[in-house]
Amino acid sequence: MTGTVTAGLDGSPQSIAAAHWAAREAALRRDRLHLVHADDWPTTAVVRLVSPDEQRRWSDTLLSRTSDELRKRHPGLEVTTGRLPGRPAASLPAEASKAEMLVIGSRRLTGMPGSLIGSVSMATISATERPVVLVRATSSKGKGETGPGTGDEPVEGTGPYRDVVVGVDIDHSCDGLLAFAFDEAAQRGCTLQVVHAWSLPLGFSYAPALDPGIQSDVERRVAQTLSDLLLPWREEFPSVNVVEKAVVGPVAQHVLYAAALADLVVVGRRIRRSPVGAHIGHVAHAVMHHADAPVAVVAHR
Repeated sequence: MTGTVTAGLDGSPQSIAAAHWAAREAALRRDRLHLVHADDWPTTAVVRLVSPDEQRRWSDTLLSRTSDELRKRHPGLEVTTGRLPGRPAASLPAEASKAEMLVIGSRRLTGMPGSLIGSVSMATISATERPVVLVRATSSKGKGETGPGTGDEPVEGTGPYRDVVVGVDIDHSCDGLLAFAFDEAAQRGCTLQVVHAWSLPLGFSYAPALDPGIQSDVERRVAQTLSDLLLPWREEFPSVNVVEKAVVGPVAQHVLYAAALADLVVVGRRIRRSPVGAHIGHVAHAVMHHADAPVAVVAHR
């Protein structure tokens, strides 16, 4: 065993899907899977207001049943469990610091009362520098799938995995982001799509109409810069098939478009502090809230 993949459970369909995804990831990496439940999880329709003893029994049953099921699905996978003190927004980041990654369930943020999974996800991502993977529960099945959107079944294609998609900013260092994305693609033996979206500065808005060659020149420079950025990673991961996409338009829109048929979407979050706490960029925000595929948010400098 080389590390630990940790998954947070609260009994919701989203968290169960996250546990299944985490189990597959841990088996792929030959890592240990650690399932955790925070005892002070906010009260919802899933986690009802009960006595402390009842809550502990419920938590133990949830962890036991889920771990037993995952061991059956993944023979040989080491699965451990644990109850965490306090609220998940405080306890999950502490667990993440001990793991290769933290996997939690996520639902779309609708503004409706009870969207607690979303608020926990946001707070957890803000408080940890470890990769956090958000997994949705879905009832839709793609071709070749045999289960209810757990992320644990093969799909049609050249192999059991579809593409990994990563959005990058060529104007800033993103080594941590690319290291994670290339490693995920290498582990899966799948294609890595690298997306960089750009637009001309505001002052050049009319330049293409006056001189069509200006935009073509910029396109070539952007594409070359992206290729140069990826060259050392291609050399480090020669088995990974890389598709480079330097496109014009909104970043989040192009990442989401590429992610429509992906197995995993990887976005970055710069490690920087503000007076009101950690910052999550607008691209990561948009992808987290709108992508159907699992989304890995990777903190990097």
